[in-house]
Amino acid sequence: MIDLYTWTTPNGYKVSIALEELGLPYTVHPLDIGTGVQKQPEFLRINPNGRIPAIVDRDAGDFAVFESGAILLYLAEKTGKLMPADVKGRSRVIQWLMFQMSGVGPMQGQANVFFRYFPEKLQPAIDRYQNETRRLYTVLDTRLKESEYLAGDYSIADIATWPWVRMHDWAGVSVDGLPNLQRWLKAIADRPAVKRGLDVPFPQKNDARTEEERVKAARAITQR
Repeated sequence: MIDLYTWTTPNGYKVSIALEELGLPYTVHPLDIGTGVQKQPEFLRINPNGRIPAIVDRDAGDFAVFESGAILLYLAEKTGKLMPADVKGRSRVIQWLMFQMSGVGPMQGQANVFFRYFPEKLQPAIDRYQNETRRLYTVLDTRLKESEYLAGDYSIADIATWPWVRMHDWAGVSVDGLPNLQRWLKAIADRPAVKRGLDVPFPQKNDARTEEERVKAARAITQR
């Protein structure tokens, strides 16, 4: 059994989707990060950085894993799924996983901050991060022109990247003119396990917050 500590963010969805795809049993522990609960001593013992997601593998001696990319690698290696066993195939998955972790996530995250969360509009910062996010999208689109999924077969690289790109509107970044990326977005969205993963820690239809309330909650997170 795995304990999953998560919230409704792209990084959180990565792990819930992976757990659903792998069919691993898990218990969900929702952490409303807008309240600062992730900075409490109880959670810091699991993740010293005070961020979600994190897991504790009860079947492995209560082994804790934090950082979404590290969790995906751990789960893939634990099950022997969602990542090839051969050296080159494994490397391709890790390359695209790192592309998300070092590129798409940080750049789109900054686009979110400056486009959505700042009370004043700092247009040079907005332009900088939106343009870089769009550039990264074109890299993805080029790759997806030659491959159905990022590393060949569906893998943790796709699971890491999709929850971010699906929220391109929130960052004010268009996917127009990127047909391969659009095809990939829809293909992954249609997967039953992905749909289930998006309903963790609670069904999306139960989230009745207005956009103003979402922005307010997200702004509180960036100030912690």
